[in-house]
Amino acid sequence: MDLRRLAGWSLSGLLAVGPGLTLAAGKCERLIATGSPDAPPYLWQDPQDPKHLIGAGADLLAQVATELGIKIELLYAGKRAQALDEVRSGRMDLLTDAPLTTAGLEALDYVHPPLLQNDYLVWTRKDSTLVVNGAEDLHGHSGALSEKSRMTAEFGVFAEQKLSLTRTPNLTQAFQKLLLGEVEYVLAGRYSGLAMAQTLGMAKDLQAAPQPVDQPGLFLAVSHNSACNDPWLRGQLAQKMTELSASGLAEAVLQRNLERWNTQLQTPASAPKQ
Repeated sequence: MDLRRLAGWSLSGLLAVGPGLTLAAGKCERLIATGSPDAPPYLWQDPQDPKHLIGAGADLLAQVATELGIKIELLYAGKRAQALDEVRSGRMDLLTDAPLTTAGLEALDYVHPPLLQNDYLVWTRKDSTLVVNGAEDLHGHSGALSEKSRMTAEFGVFAEQKLSLTRTPNLTQAFQKLLLGEVEYVLAGRYSGLAMAQTLGMAKDLQAAPQPVDQPGLFLAVSHNSACNDPWLRGQLAQKMTELSASGLAEAVLQRNLERWNTQLQTPASAPKQ
């Protein structure tokens, strides 16, 4: 048995469980989570403590952990692919920002609803005459999309069939192509786009259409191989995700972390690339 299942139990904790003791008998008191280390304002490495991740996802996860009475430590595990490998293997328990994919279902139990919603917007130059009321309006126009973007499967099919998109290694290069006039638009998340525009000093040169063209969720996902993966944990996390979704707190947390990121940019510390 994983020692995390035994750590932290106290007499008061056992009494508090009461009639549900048998259901919660496998409860883990400490979970290790990870996620993308370069996706502000959702998650990024803490410049003061690079072993940990901070951001909107971290703040919401900390609130959930407090309400459940468990400890969740959000650690840096390398780049996105490395973080996913750590969770798939069970060396880490939770992925904090998992996109819902068929491949992901083979290794992860997704907790619904998502921890955060990622609204993808159409970003253009301020002087652009492109009018976008929906994704169909992008047909016949050149665009760019970071390879790191995680769109829904449905939008991916639409984009492949209907849109002319250049894939770039990261959002930095996509926005640079936009400013250079090499493409007419960029598809990027509402908050990740704002963070990158701030990072590159482009905030005054870019604008985003208000209506999202895609809305993939960023899910908490528990590794199939985690020693802490049990019905109690998944049920409690699902309850907290439902409460968070109904509270409308996520947008305020994202906005606060966008400001936090912007403040960090004003310091000499280097910023991670998206």
